[in-house]
Amino acid sequence: MPLLQAVNLRHAYGADIILDGANLTIEPGERVGLVGRNGAGKSTLVRALSGDLKPDAGEVSLARGRRMGHLTQHHDLDPDETLRGAAEGAFADLHDIHRRLDEVYDRMGSAEGDELERLMRQQVRLEEQMEAAGGYVVGHRIDATLHGLGFTDEQFGIHCHALSGGQRSRLALARLLLESPDLLLLDEPTNHLDITGRLWLENFLVHEFRGAVLMITHDRRMLDNTVTKILEVEGGRLIEYPGNYQKFRELRKERRIVMLRSWEKQQTKFRQQEEYIRKYKTGQRAKEARGRQTKLEREKRDNFLEKPLELDVFSFPIPRAPRPGDVLVSSRGLCKKYENRHPETGARLGERVLFDGLDVAIGRGERWGVIGPNGAGKTTLVKCLLGEMQADSGEVRLGTNLKIGYFRQIHDVADPDAQVYRYLQKLVAQESPDNLLSEQQSRDLAGAFLFSGEDQDKPMHVLSGGERARVLLASLIASGKNLLVLDEPTNHLDIPSAERLEEALSVDSGYEGALILISHDRALIDAACDRLLVLDGEGGCEVFLGNYTAWARKQAERAGAQQARQQAEKDAEERRRKDDAARKERERAEQAKKKAPSNNALSRLRMDQLEERIEKTENRIQAIDRDLADPKVWNDPKRSKQLGDERTRLVAELEPLEFEWSRRAEAE
Repeated sequence: MPLLQAVNLRHAYGADIILDGANLTIEPGERVGLVGRNGAGKSTLVRALSGDLKPDAGEVSLARGRRMGHLTQHHDLDPDETLRGAAEGAFADLHDIHRRLDEVYDRMGSAEGDELERLMRQQVRLEEQMEAAGGYVVGHRIDATLHGLGFTDEQFGIHCHALSGGQRSRLALARLLLESPDLLLLDEPTNHLDITGRLWLENFLVHEFRGAVLMITHDRRMLDNTVTKILEVEGGRLIEYPGNYQKFRELRKERRIVMLRSWEKQQTKFRQQEEYIRKYKTGQRAKEARGRQTKLEREKRDNFLEKPLELDVFSFPIPRAPRPGDVLVSSRGLCKKYENRHPETGARLGERVLFDGLDVAIGRGERWGVIGPNGAGKTTLVKCLLGEMQADSGEVRLGTNLKIGYFRQIHDVADPDAQVYRYLQKLVAQESPDNLLSEQQSRDLAGAFLFSGEDQDKPMHVLSGGERARVLLASLIASGKNLLVLDEPTNHLDIPSAERLEEALSVDSGYEGALILISHDRALIDAACDRLLVLDGEGGCEVFLGNYTAWARKQAERAGAQQARQQAEKDAEERRRKDDAARKERERAEQAKKKAPSNNALSRLRMDQLEERIEKTENRIQAIDRDLADPKVWNDPKRSKQLGDERTRLVAELEPLEFEWSRRAEAE
């Protein structure tokens, strides 16, 4: 039976139709990724499924008795609750069971007769409910989830009102995961998660969470590693693709090619009909031409095919940048610290080192990724390298003829009323006065960054955050820079925009400059970077030659080697323990031999007599074992009991025989 069904959902905002007959089914335990361009209706669909929005038409049904959890972009947290207390709120029902169970225990102390029987039955029911809800071991789950999403023990006591927006988002996600609903609706769960947090969430969803998941995310690696089905929102409808995101790309490309061929075939047919109509609309065939005109209009109205989008690739001539020196940026012994203070009280918590003793040289054309936990100092490091922030110690040198394009996490729109293509012209002129764009060149640039048709004429103030980011990225790439510095460029980009940025940064696109990229987007880092600066959040900074996948593989090898060392040490300790135990056992045996009486009955037997009795006893035990293996014997309870009792007696007799034989053999 489906866990969730949605049938013929329709919804519009004014004249804009967002959902137009969307249908979906989610089975128990299914993992589904929801993709589509920004504004296609992904969040609207999820809100309709969760009940936060009532669609104009259609029905949504959740299986009876099942629970749904929805991670929204807005979080309802008690500002006076502590971080850990808010997370523990996921177990409010469990705490209520504990309270009711305590009341039952108190009343049982004075109850008698039927009342006591009733309370005992109630106790059993409550204990069963408590066990199903997590019992008494939820504390470990709370701590593990908070740690996995990047919180430290020192932050557990901070009140929610003192948390940053990113911390509140992570806390809301932690609470939702702890509630363990039957269906998780996750709208951008990776927002504000660093790479470590994303890896933890992937592992949790794949290996620990047993419910179903419907997830909107721009993290392609998350989709590749967690989902088994992709739903694409396109034209208000849902198109289903089996497999993960990589498989979706392959199938979608094949589908787009088929659609393009069908569109081209239809266009050819339309042109042929229009040519016939123009040629024969007067004269002897005018009546037939009018009939064809009516038929053509009906065909265009009822069966018109839209031209599929996004089959093109990045195509814009990137201007060549001035040739810089061999080394663009270098540092020696770079160090930056800051005073760590409590977020609520402002009390000094000591000094925190972001990086210390950092030596790095960024050469011409090199592509560097900067990765590390949230708050590790990635942006601070880049600002120190560029001379925008003073380091506490160390030396920084900038190369000659350096032209830097800097994309920051926060960027303002200087002229909100300017049209997209004109704003691009203005930005490129500001960044590179010698590289002015004509109107057509500016429109071509906008098109290369997925602004098509009327979108190029929109004023900047109506654009979304992701669209504004695309405008700024386009202007930087088209400005002839020999060093691009991009600080979290994909934070507000949808997947197609992120993939277009990858194409624009590739050598094939014509960009030959150097790159410094701060990002948690593993796919982008892999595609764009060939070396890394890795901050560990504890003052360490590693220079690694290779992309993210190579670094992750190296980390896994390191972790494996460390685990092997720890296991080897554990095995060695276990061997030492066993050797000590064996030595002590031998010593006890020696002492027992010395104390063994020499005038017992067995000591008077000759060695051959002793061996004969041992052999006879062992043979009889083996015969009994064969009999006991026969099902017919087990069908006779009396016979099986007799054999079992005899075997027990023989084993008891065999032990002193073997001990006497061993004593004599060692004495010889």
